[in-house]
Amino acid sequence: MLAAQPQPTQRIALVIQYLGTRFHGWQRQPNQRTVQEEIETALRSVLNRPVVIHAAGRTDTGVHAAAQVAHFDAETLIPAHRWADVLNSRLPDDILIRASASVNSTWHARFSAMWRRYRYTLFTDARPNLFVTPYAWHYYYEPLDETLIQKALDPMVGRHHLAAFHRAGSSRPHSWVDVQSAECQRQGAFLYIEVQASGFLYGMMRLLVGLLVQVGRGERSPDDFTQLWTAERREEVKYAAPSQGLCLLRVGYPDSPFSPDVWFDSQPKLVLPDLTDPEYCLS
Repeated sequence: MLAAQPQPTQRIALVIQYLGTRFHGWQRQPNQRTVQEEIETALRSVLNRPVVIHAAGRTDTGVHAAAQVAHFDAETLIPAHRWADVLNSRLPDDILIRASASVNSTWHARFSAMWRRYRYTLFTDARPNLFVTPYAWHYYYEPLDETLIQKALDPMVGRHHLAAFHRAGSSRPHSWVDVQSAECQRQGAFLYIEVQASGFLYGMMRLLVGLLVQVGRGERSPDDFTQLWTAERREEVKYAAPSQGLCLLRVGYPDSPFSPDVWFDSQPKLVLPDLTDPEYCLS
């Protein structure tokens, strides 16, 4: 009787979307529902053994992802491109694998990445909207000036020590960050703040947005904002923006195993109609 032939080991990369609302973040934790645990459970049901999945970044509780990237190793004959369908049939409805692909054994979702990009969405209409609430911070207290916020963001581009936006509890030994772009745009009632960097500090984006709101409402000038983080006045950064407005938008690699339509801009921007437009005939 011939012995069973060993199956080849493949490294599979995934592009993953998830709604962070009901998750205690990405990373597996005891007695908590996490994205990593759900995917690893699905993998185990297919491969009949424990599998560890490695992500490009660890999102916090309540934070969404439009194109998180992760990888795992498996001894299997299942074609790499089939893993998206295989896992989607076993995952809950708040996780979706957009695509899967084969990568070489040295490729790593975290260490091969050149940058990550996050988007924070604020909804500034006076009235709440149920269909917006899960994906944006409904900020209606004072008007927010996007030009002031952009002026505050401009000096952040470059390599800086951003300890002012580094939450306690991180295992990272330093606070140096290479910020590649930082943008604020308004589309009607929605304000979008996007930051792209080589990596992000624990809690950085939510602390950053919390302080930028002070700039946008005129409580703090762009110059004072810059002086605060350059002087590392961490004690003045007291408020983190709510998690539901934050989304890991995409991750960049030198040679991405995925086509741009899979990962580039897969979180649709929220848009409300301009009811003063003649197109809308209200009577």
